[in-house]
Amino acid sequence: MDNWKPTAQLESLQIRAELLIKIRQFFFERNVLEVETPLLARTTATDVHIQSLEVLSVDSILDTKFYLQTSPEFAMKRMLSAGSGAIYQICKAFRQGEVSKIHNPEFTMLEWYQLGYSQSDLIDEVESLISAVLPIQAIPKLSYREVFQQQLGFDPHNISFKKLNSFAAEHIDVGAQQLSQTDLLQLLMDAIVVPHLPKNIFVYDFPVDQCALAAIKKDSDGQEVAKRFELFCSGMELANGYYELTDSNEQESRFEADKNKRQELGLPEYPLDSKLIAALDYGLPNCAGVALGVDRLCMLAAGYTEISKVISFTTDKT
Repeated sequence: MDNWKPTAQLESLQIRAELLIKIRQFFFERNVLEVETPLLARTTATDVHIQSLEVLSVDSILDTKFYLQTSPEFAMKRMLSAGSGAIYQICKAFRQGEVSKIHNPEFTMLEWYQLGYSQSDLIDEVESLISAVLPIQAIPKLSYREVFQQQLGFDPHNISFKKLNSFAAEHIDVGAQQLSQTDLLQLLMDAIVVPHLPKNIFVYDFPVDQCALAAIKKDSDGQEVAKRFELFCSGMELANGYYELTDSNEQESRFEADKNKRQELGLPEYPLDSKLIAALDYGLPNCAGVALGVDRLCMLAAGYTEISKVISFTTDKT
């Protein structure tokens, strides 16, 4: 019986330790403060594509439902509004039902925020970090529109739902489920676009319906886009960054829209984070932030294609 053993070899753990040293050195040199925020909170991400793990407390004082955080974003934005300045965090994050060769329900996330940065500024900084820890240089950058036009021949910002639905039905298995415009674009992205992207690439300026917590601005063509980006390396999403939304009313509206969509889909309903709304109302400084998967970064550094090779104990081995 040897199922007590770690899933990662010692060599992988050594590579991981060295990566963490390099990451902390990177931010130390840039005067970015390392912080910690709670893993347990009374609220959680409302995004319909992210499901949280619930923890029920029976403590007489804290008799309530808690959630293991899917990212430290909400708490870190409260710190930014309180005047923290540029900050970063390396922490555990949790997402229900995410198990695959590149997913584990418990994973390690690096998240950081830079004040006064544009989306482009943060892309450049992510590229600098990647170059500091991996033998990767000069990562290409293409807009979401460009990758769809190059590979699928249409503009994802302007295609009608009818045409998109017909195109998707011809190229991928969409099943019998009722899918939205966003669902169809994400399925096409995952099934066709990403496998044919360059080995390392930034994709930026996503459709407005995929804005999440990003600001919406017009691009050089006058098209409204979500000012967010993703970094793909070896077919994996490695980082997801935003030019952050600072409008408290707009953020509350997006939370309400998520709540309504969750009701429609029969998903668990999560309480809205009123403290984040209050922080934005007080004044979140103009900033850009990004979350990066540390385990996937370790996979790239060690040359592995399975996340279990770089995590000491995957959830199924605990």
